[in-house]
Amino acid sequence: MNAIYVATAVSTGAGREGHVETSDGKISLDLADPQELGGSGAGFNPEQLVAMAYAACFSGALSAAARRRGIELSRVEVTCSVSLHRSDDVDSLSFDVVAQLPGLEADQADSLVAEARLISPCSTALAHGAPAQIRART
Repeated sequence: MNAIYVATAVSTGAGREGHVETSDGKISLDLADPQELGGSGAGFNPEQLVAMAYAACFSGALSAAARRRGIELSRVEVTCSVSLHRSDDVDSLSFDVVAQLPGLEADQADSLVAEARLISPCSTALAHGAPAQIRART
């Protein structure tokens, strides 16, 4: 499968207390654990970044699904909450995504959200396990 776009980001420093930046320099953020995890809360954390990415990705999928059906959406708002869980020293994430679709009947909104879930790259990556090549360099 050929990629139609590649985004690259580099994280430096001490992981959750470091810095992350996109290769084009458009996003450059200091990272910090939230106060709830004993951190300073003075920077962003990975869960916030994932929540923003998922919300934006799902919003795009909703727009695409609506266009396919000839539905005009007035104002779409997607809220994504990412929860960090720890069990037996293993961390995992869970997601809660809520799409507000004013002006649509409940059945139509539910159907549109179901279709968007099938075409959203973030949703399909999580549901089906996106391929990940992970390697070390020295």
